Amino acid sequence: MPAALQTEKLCKSFGALTVAQNIDFRLEPGARHALIGPNGAGKTTFVNMLTGALAPSSGRILLNGEEVTKKKQAARVKLGLGRTFQITSLFPRLPVLDNVALAIAERDGLAIRMWRSASSHREILEEGRSILDALGLADDAALPAHDLPYGKQRLVEIAIALSLKPRVLLLDEPAAGVPTDESKKILANLERLPADIAILIIEHDMDLVFRFARTITVLVQGEVLLEGPPETIAADRRVRDVYLGEGAHA
Repeated sequence: MPAALQTEKLCKSFGALTVAQNIDFRLEPGARHALIGPNGAGKTTFVNMLTGALAPSSGRILLNGEEVTKKKQAARVKLGLGRTFQITSLFPRLPVLDNVALAIAERDGLAIRMWRSASSHREILEEGRSILDALGLADDAALPAHDLPYGKQRLVEIAIALSLKPRVLLLDEPAAGVPTDESKKILANLERLPADIAILIIEHDMDLVFRFARTITVLVQGEVLLEGPPETIAADRRVRDVYLGEGAHA
């Protein structure tokens, strides 16, 4: 079975500065995987190459066995790649349901006029409510997005990503800026996501990482330092020295 997402010798340089060096990475179907590393490790660059926001200098990227190295971001989304961002990118004044409904409409290529609510389409409405219900957000569907606590706003972003029906989901710091009690709710909802979706989280909240991930990849100075189950990562002196021990934020 091909990997859900795979890179081969992936490199990126900006002039004389190399920020990603020969990264071999494999995300298995249905994986629960985390990517960690200190400041300047190259995580954002790596993820931007995965999504097509940044072109690699060399190497290959494969999505479900199909090479996508030169494909645009939209093409990768259609092939099943979904992503959230470090900073929320919601329509803050629109109801939560409309935020999700607009993403569903975009996925299906429907022409939604500015004067008509996307959620007025019955099928979109039903699908959007189903996604929100799965994330514990059904009661918030009619609220403007900016009225929600920040932790719930992050969950709305995940709902939007899920509306694209991804086979691979990249979650870029889903707990960033979220209080501890709300980050626990995010974790609980991540654990309830469909088992067939391969999930990669890029996160500096080590409690969330070690509770969620079955495999962790440590990136340092643009290279993979170590990969393995949480217990192997936690026990490695090099990881503690370059990341865990210093308490740095990625």
